[in-house]
Amino acid sequence: MKKGKLVAPIVITALLCLWFGIWAVFFWAAPGVPLWGKLAGAVIPLALIGVSLYVLAERIKEIRSGDEDDLDHY
Repeated sequence: MKKGKLVAPIVITALLCLWFGIWAVFFWAAPGVPLWGKLAGAVIPLALIGVSLYVLAERIKEIRSGDEDDLDHY
């Protein structure tokens, strides 16, 4: 039962990471963009990948602990 609830967050996070990774590569490879623009365009998506992975880890902990709904905390 819990494995079924893990599939959606993992798939969504994988798609987000793929999207942000492609975005970072396109910014880095863009011709005519100054170095600071390339760095900002690559660092921001990489930071978003990191945040997405952190949120995924937190969600997996919630599912494994039986905390199915965050609304119970409010």
